[in-house]
Amino acid sequence: MAHSHSIPSLDEQFEFTAESKRRLIIGGLVGVALVALGCYLLASGAGDHGHAEVGHGNAASHGGENAAGHGFKWTTRLWANVWVNAVYFTGASVIGMFFMSYNYLAQAGWSAVIKRVPESLPAFLPIMGVVMLATFFIAGHDLFHWTHEGLYDVNSPEYDPIIAGKRGFLNTTFYLIRMVIYFAAWYLLWRMLRNFSLQEDLYGGTEYYEKSIKFGVAFLVVFGVTSSTSAWDFVMSIDTHWFSTMFGWYTLASWHVTGLAIITLIVVSLKEQGYLKAVNESHLHDLGKFMFAFSIFWTYVWFAQFMLIYYANLPEETIYYRERFSGYGGIYKAPFFVNLFLNFLVPFLVLMTRDAKRTPIILKIACWSILVGHYFDFWVNIMPGTVGEHAGFGPLEFGMILVFASAFIWSVSTQLTKANLIAKNHPMLEESLHHDI
Repeated sequence: MAHSHSIPSLDEQFEFTAESKRRLIIGGLVGVALVALGCYLLASGAGDHGHAEVGHGNAASHGGENAAGHGFKWTTRLWANVWVNAVYFTGASVIGMFFMSYNYLAQAGWSAVIKRVPESLPAFLPIMGVVMLATFFIAGHDLFHWTHEGLYDVNSPEYDPIIAGKRGFLNTTFYLIRMVIYFAAWYLLWRMLRNFSLQEDLYGGTEYYEKSIKFGVAFLVVFGVTSSTSAWDFVMSIDTHWFSTMFGWYTLASWHVTGLAIITLIVVSLKEQGYLKAVNESHLHDLGKFMFAFSIFWTYVWFAQFMLIYYANLPEETIYYRERFSGYGGIYKAPFFVNLFLNFLVPFLVLMTRDAKRTPIILKIACWSILVGHYFDFWVNIMPGTVGEHAGFGPLEFGMILVFASAFIWSVSTQLTKANLIAKNHPMLEESLHHDI
């Protein structure tokens, strides 16, 4: 039997306070200082703990000087960290649009009161697009082995027939075109949905909701393709010899559960600050179910990829796991298993019960586990092929996370101030206000 809910005021304006701005600026400046300290330590040789011996066959996997530890430049670790964080926060941003789109397609009512939270995330996409393009122009030659021209010249000692065979897809011009298309398509489609949402607030009716469904479906079609191809470009192409037919799904699952954790964390935090009074335990329960389900889905894809490669025992595929288990002095083994612990065991055990999904502190624990865990996920995917045995966790890594996180929170907070926190003319709002499960 449904419970009766008192209808709270729907007029809520988020205030991005001067104190919040000050904290983010301080966080960003501390991050910059840590990055500078990390760069100084690396440049002086104090921050690099590279191992002399590399795991069997690592160099062959990448064909790269950096992965094998020869001719390593300390700046490569700086740019590899920029790339890890850019990929991570790009995914966190675009998933806001993904969440909105499949809720529109399903004509879901429950999420109407929290819609403004995922709606605020994709505003960060242009910044990430600029950062990734700049990083590729500045350090693409060091991060991506396939950019070396000698690999494609049959008369060169660097010639690699496997990489040369991929030149139709992996060439700088086409790569840059694809990257621009990804960010432009994602951002422009988000602008459309965002404008419809704001117009709906002003004029009501169902016209803008119906348009939102159409453009949300268009985004899902676009993202269905680009989520995989961007995963190949941003992450899988680093290990140029290696490939996995499941990698697109794997990266989408990682991005998705990261985005869900961010949405949940923002909703819980706003509610604790006195906002989103219309959000009840049932809304939190649904967000908890999303995180629980997609943590399991990510683990399923992770295990399916691992199992298929493990029992096939093909050298060109198993090298990926050999590097992370025993390569480079074993420095990736602990992060590899920490990744599984934080991304599967913690959310699975913590969110298993009904009450847990309705308890803000438990939801926050699960959110932070997922957020930290999936940072490790991308770190373990990207670092072996870019810096090899020279990876580590130091001031550079922590500082880079602070810089990106501060900028991301600033972007989201700014967007939240630009519209009423509740989409008060959403056609499904009444259902959402009385949501009870």
